[in-house]
Amino acid sequence: MEKSKDIINRAMADLLEIPKDLVLDIPKITLIGRSELYLENHRGIIEFSSQRLRINLSRGFLEILGNQLEIKALLPDEIKIEGDISTCKFVD
Repeated sequence: MEKSKDIINRAMADLLEIPKDLVLDIPKITLIGRSELYLENHRGIIEFSSQRLRINLSRGFLEILGNQLEIKALLPDEIKIEGDISTCKFVD
């Protein structure tokens, strides 16, 4: 049932030319060089240290590895991270 709902939502987004990240509640990541990451549509922080950050998503989580990682801004569905980012990995 959930899969058919996603198919319908995806088709509606295509038809109405609405960005998929809004309709399907999928994350949107903007990475600026290796020092800044901006993430939209997250579900909260699972784990945080200066070397590893795990962020809950609608499906799975995002793991960010690096050094001197800092959360610069945290809003209900947006987050900005700065530091020496070495890896961004989606985990289901």
